[in-house]
This record gives sequence, structure tokens and C-alpha cells, in this order.
Amino acid sequence: MPTPAKDWKDWIDRLPRDRCIAEFSLWSARLTRLCEDLARIDPHADVLHLDVADGRFAPTYLFFPDLVAQICKETSVPIHVHLMVEDDDLVDQAEQFAEAGADLISIHVENAAVAGAAFDVLENAGVACGMVVRVETPVAELKPFLPSLDFITLLGTAIGVKGQDLDPSATGRLAQATELLAGLNDGKRRVLAADGAIRDHTVPKLIAAGAQSVVLGSLAFGADDLAARMDWLAAQRA
Repeated sequence: MPTPAKDWKDWIDRLPRDRCIAEFSLWSARLTRLCEDLARIDPHADVLHLDVADGRFAPTYLFFPDLVAQICKETSVPIHVHLMVEDDDLVDQAEQFAEAGADLISIHVENAAVAGAAFDVLENAGVACGMVVRVETPVAELKPFLPSLDFITLLGTAIGVKGQDLDPSATGRLAQATELLAGLNDGKRRVLAADGAIRDHTVPKLIAAGAQSVVLGSLAFGADDLAARMDWLAAQRA
């Protein structure tokens, strides 16, 4: 079982460096049997990924702070909350999910107008900061925020819709982000993640393009032999 995240002040530094980091998206879990699925993935997950959507920024409704608080009682795996919400709710949502026990909260670069206020909330709460970029948004818009970030996630599909193919620009965008990160020399670890269309034929391409973490949905939860699937993921190399 992973080292309890709440005992780490440097849990991101402790994430694997010799293989791809495995984020498990609970959007693909069986929500009526969530505790069973958490127990199944617990030995394999480096990070739990929870999407939060308000029905406006993204065309769906997903997850809430009380669920995060309950999950914290069931697992020691770090919890990454990905906020897909409009500016007018963002800071309040960041506060609520930080209080619920999230270890990492990512907002969108498209929330730039309120990003500073959200990051202040997370810093005061001792929560790691992440930022996500929609597939249609230039990667360069990340640049002014990079010093504040612990995780950077690039979407490879349109936001909030399952089952899409990987956008042709996804690998090039990861390469752009890798170049931006290479320009930082402050000694801080920043993880570059890929989210969307994570499948057996796309993962090698994404890792080769610079992804250090992938957000696993059905590729993991739908695996008959999860241990074998994770061995396969660990064998992928840039």
C-alpha cells in the first residue's frame, strides 16, 4: 500500500520517477460499489483522480466535497481533484475540496482571472497546486503560472465527454509543455500529465511525447487482470 499521503509534506517528490505515474480516474469506477473498487486499485494507484464539473464549464455534473471526505477514510492514496467549473464558483470550490481532504487541486488555465485567488487558498491550506489546459487552448498560456504549479495536465480530448479519440495535436502539445518546463531551474518537481483517450495504443505515444503521468479510466478499471495491466504500464518507456 502507498505511504499515507497525509503524512507527506513532499508526496509529489515521492511519486515514481522510473515509470509512468498511474492516476486512477474515479469517473470510471463503479460508483455503487466504490469501496470495492477502491480496495481493488489501492495497491496499484499512485494518485486518485476526481473530476468535478458544474454543468457549465464542462457539459456534465460530477462529484462533490463530501465524497472526497469519505474517500479519505477509505484510502491513503493521494487525491487529485480536477475542477472544471466557471470562475464565479472556482475559489469557493477550491476551499471546499481543500477542507474535504484533497492533496492536489487543479484548476484550468482558462480560469486565469481567478487563478491567483485560488492558488492563495490552496497554499494556505497546504494543498498542492495544479493546472489543466483544454485541448483548444494554447499551451503557452501556462507560462505565467508555472512557478506556482506542482502538476500540469493537458487534455487530449474535448472536456467532459467520454469515449473520444485522441486529438492529433496531443503529442505535440505535450512536447511544448515539456519545453516550457525545461526552462525552469528552481529545483522543484513538476509532473506533466495526460488526460483523455488513455488507451493501450495511445499511452506509448503520450509517454514518448513527455507525459510523466496518465489518467487511467476504463483501461484500468476494465482490466480483467489489473496487476498485469499495471505491469504493462510500467514497461512503457519514452
